[in-house]
Amino acid sequence: MKRNSNTGRQKYTCQKTAYQKTLCLLLTVLLVACTLMGCGGKSSSTVTGKDSPGLTKVTLNEVAHSIFYAPMYVAIEEGYFKEEGIDLTLVTGFGADKTMTAVLTDEADIGFMGSESTIYTYAGGTDNYVVNFAQLTQRAGNFLVSRTPVDNFSWDMIKGSTVLGGRAGGMPEMVFEFILKKNNIDPKADLSIDQSIDFGSTAAAFSGGQGDFTVEFEPHATSLEAKGDGYVVASLGEDSGYVPYTAFSAKKSYLEAHPDTIQAFTNALQKGMDYVADHTPEEIAKVIQPQFEETDLETLTTIVNRYYQQDTWKTNLIFEEDAFTLLQNILEEAGELPQRVPYEELVDTSFAEKAAQ
Repeated sequence: MKRNSNTGRQKYTCQKTAYQKTLCLLLTVLLVACTLMGCGGKSSSTVTGKDSPGLTKVTLNEVAHSIFYAPMYVAIEEGYFKEEGIDLTLVTGFGADKTMTAVLTDEADIGFMGSESTIYTYAGGTDNYVVNFAQLTQRAGNFLVSRTPVDNFSWDMIKGSTVLGGRAGGMPEMVFEFILKKNNIDPKADLSIDQSIDFGSTAAAFSGGQGDFTVEFEPHATSLEAKGDGYVVASLGEDSGYVPYTAFSAKKSYLEAHPDTIQAFTNALQKGMDYVADHTPEEIAKVIQPQFEETDLETLTTIVNRYYQQDTWKTNLIFEEDAFTLLQNILEEAGELPQRVPYEELVDTSFAEKAAQ
């Protein structure tokens, strides 16, 4: 892809949101690191390892380890990456900011996170920015959990309550607020959203008595129900509609230098997507169980079925332009969009299109 010099990019200023301030700090750290280390990028050419001779080593950093991403784990457990010549190392970043940092500093070759992070980084002025090449999920993967059972839940019931939410600038929080606004609820005036709790710790805080509602991914939502500490009353995936929630991305330089590796990686993912489309939740759960040894098969099947029924996963990996436009609309509504960025700069569909053939 050639860079368009007339995209109207502006210098990033550290003024608006907590997330943008974090990004400014991140970019400063990266600049210092590059100065000290000479910005040497790591090689990702084929390496002959002891366990996987002749395979190309690829490090993938995922934003979280969640059943929400079942097709990727199917591809791992069914051996599709090895079939495509890839020796995959999976690392969990525990947050999109950490995953993006891993990609920018060459600790990871590929990142899997919300695409809003690629927009923030591009708008921040990074020359070797991160490009999305495959979209996995098309709905939000979290659920609204109530402290008490609620029959026939409607969103106006949330008014006046305290909700344990997500960090500012992240997709979980922005989609939550997007839904509130769709239902004529002001996220700032009509309820209190607690954003002080770290990602992954909200379920424990809720069990400890904080909040009237909490927004949770699986398996935390089902775990709260199993313990009698909470009750799932709404699916953010169903109520938000189709949203480009998570995608795979890599630095522009990596895509240009290693197109065969990216294609092989995308081919393996597509095989995982095909398996999920052609098999039952019970079959999917059995395949991915080694990735979630702490979750019993019955619970795992329940969670997979919940995601399966709400049409969580795309049948192909193509990140369409209208989905990218919707993403920017959500960011803009949330006050998190520094500037509109061009689809053709931050999305490359060529690998996903070839994989889907």
